[in-house]
Amino acid sequence: MNPRNYVDLKDSSRDLQPTYYFMVNCLLYSRMETGLVSNQDFYDEDVNVYLAHLLHSFINPEYVEQSKKFLSKYDTDVFRRLANSADARLKYQIYKTNADFLLVSIGIFDNPAAAEGHRAKMQPSEEAYIGRGKTYYHFAYSYSQQMHRKNAGISEVLEKLSVGFEKYIRILSHMRGEYLDLLKRFSQGEVYHLERSINERSQQELLRLKQDELLELYSAWKTEPTAEREESLVRVVGEIKQINPDFKFDLPKR
Repeated sequence: MNPRNYVDLKDSSRDLQPTYYFMVNCLLYSRMETGLVSNQDFYDEDVNVYLAHLLHSFINPEYVEQSKKFLSKYDTDVFRRLANSADARLKYQIYKTNADFLLVSIGIFDNPAAAEGHRAKMQPSEEAYIGRGKTYYHFAYSYSQQMHRKNAGISEVLEKLSVGFEKYIRILSHMRGEYLDLLKRFSQGEVYHLERSINERSQQELLRLKQDELLELYSAWKTEPTAEREESLVRVVGEIKQINPDFKFDLPKR
């Protein structure tokens, strides 16, 4: 199926619809459910349109691939690339692309420092990434004014994103959990506790099975106390003691 289309399972017609509509609906519902409704502090329905198009763009691998040449992980890399450039369009594109990716990374993927392997010990905090996003949108807004003199719409949107960056992060974060079903990446501590919890449950289930096996063997041994059944009883008792060292069981003397 073309990723630019989707099927609304709640719609009895099951007709294909543009994925953009899905993004718009989820975004608007998220705004209502968080109490951050449109036009609350200022007119920002234009931001809704921008965000829906941005999220829709991430479905397109070509967009992501084309954006790579403008992305930089660190502020120093961004500023170094722009230090000797007088091209307002290039500066606008670099600041806007990095701001867009930070917004989506924090809001949708909850992982602004996505990188291969484990995170470095010294990583900027989420507040630092939010500060970068606000700054990048502000610079993109400044350069867009030089480029879009006849169409100030995009400049106004970028300014609103800079001013309300935290608000739009909250909306996208709600959208992530309620409509996109994207789970937060577990920390090492959370993984440890999850594995421990699963292991404890597995051990309890194994203990129950071994206890049932012991009862069946003991019942069979009482009916016919053969040496083979006695060996099986000793084996199962040993396996139970590995799970629960306090367990005690002695065969009655014949």
